[in-house]
Amino acid sequence: MSTVVQLNSKAAQFISKPLKMFIGGEWIEAQSGKRIEVRNPADGSLITTVPEADKQDVDLAVAAARKAFETGPWPATKPNERAKLLLKLADLIEENGEEIAHLDTLDYGQPLSTTLNFARAAADNFRYYAGWTTRLNGETIPSSQPGNIFNYTRREPLGVCGAIVPWNAPFMNAMMKLSAPLAVGNTVVIKPSEETPLSLLRVGELIQEAGFPNGVVNIVTGYGPTAGEAIATHLDVDKVAFTGSTAVGKKILQNSATNIKKVTLELGGKSAHIIFADADYELALQNAANAVFWNTGQVCFAGSRLFIEDKIYDKFLTDLADYSKKYKVGNGFDPTTVIGPVISAKQKERVLNYIDIGQQEGAELIVGGEVKEGALAKGHFVRPTVLANVNNTMTVAREEIFGPVVSGIPFKDTEEVIHLANDTDYGLGGGICTTNLSKAHKVAHALKTGNVWINTYNITEPGSPFGGYKQSGLGRENGFASIDAYTEIKNIWVNID
Repeated sequence: MSTVVQLNSKAAQFISKPLKMFIGGEWIEAQSGKRIEVRNPADGSLITTVPEADKQDVDLAVAAARKAFETGPWPATKPNERAKLLLKLADLIEENGEEIAHLDTLDYGQPLSTTLNFARAAADNFRYYAGWTTRLNGETIPSSQPGNIFNYTRREPLGVCGAIVPWNAPFMNAMMKLSAPLAVGNTVVIKPSEETPLSLLRVGELIQEAGFPNGVVNIVTGYGPTAGEAIATHLDVDKVAFTGSTAVGKKILQNSATNIKKVTLELGGKSAHIIFADADYELALQNAANAVFWNTGQVCFAGSRLFIEDKIYDKFLTDLADYSKKYKVGNGFDPTTVIGPVISAKQKERVLNYIDIGQQEGAELIVGGEVKEGALAKGHFVRPTVLANVNNTMTVAREEIFGPVVSGIPFKDTEEVIHLANDTDYGLGGGICTTNLSKAHKVAHALKTGNVWINTYNITEPGSPFGGYKQSGLGRENGFASIDAYTEIKNIWVNID
């Protein structure tokens, strides 16, 4: 029998104290005095409470960020000094990675193996962007204008950047929205999800320890419709980065019109994962399961539409169902757990409702559904779920479920599957399993999606741009794309005669 890992002592100490927001280098309560309950999705128990920020608190945070950007020490901080701060923070994240992972597993529910990987990846993310601080080059442009004209460009930071973080992979998502803007000299006001604020608040302490000037990073905890909207509509916020639902993303895009602020949106997905009959069968099974069940399916680019060539359709879905039964569903602190809980009772109800809708529309439930047995019945657990006899017009094939549910859809040939895969409002991820690389490249080029994995899935890294087509988003995160998204290009003309 497996032994459940005890909560890290430093994590336990962290949640035992009154948690506050981080604004202007100080830890403060919300001006209203209101607080939000943070609950454990594995059993519904209360972990702690955090301040409930509203517009007044966001105003304070934006003012602190503006002051740090305009008149504090941050504008005068040399690129190499910014790099040292980012590298110091990376080291602190790595040193405290176990504590951070425990906090994420506690309020997010995912297995420690996953949250530990996220902590390591976050440290690498800061190291990657530390390398960009001294590489923000402009260019000289030959001029055809009369006279002796020197024409050049320079990259400059945008100013105050707002960041709104989702509850899925909360720590990694937050760090992606801090590293690039800080590297190029911006200041940040960041809001975690009200359901998963713990790891970001802990990083606020590490930011202080690393020596960042006051106001460079400000952390507000609150609800999306209040604190989140206040960031998105604020006239003194120059850029907003948001990861979350397409519906909210559309609203943020509308709100950005208040001052024409820059926007990066990483939104929903309904990614197509295509299994050809000539694929390496065992690898394809592994990839298909990993693509949709990893992180309990709470992944924007999950391969939730599984297109299987009709020659192997029935056998593959049967084998996938058997494969999924090997995944242990349980508490994230159990080392044998593969599938943790979904984030909340509301999300569990949403996922189960989609499973019911699928069956009502003609899909067959091969395996999966709610966990009702034993101690897990108190938490928000859903088994890996495989639906067969799905067609691309069904609700489960059109709408993002955000849970461990895969819809098996048959196809006859390459042309048909390209059409079906692209017949969606989304375009974030996609997968292809085949031993014919010529065919793989043909399909990859034809897919209208921002990311394609061939004979693998779920791979990302700091240097690779990530984002979507269509209603899956606007702009890209990671790599030079983030540097571009957080800087303005200024063109300067000089008559040197």
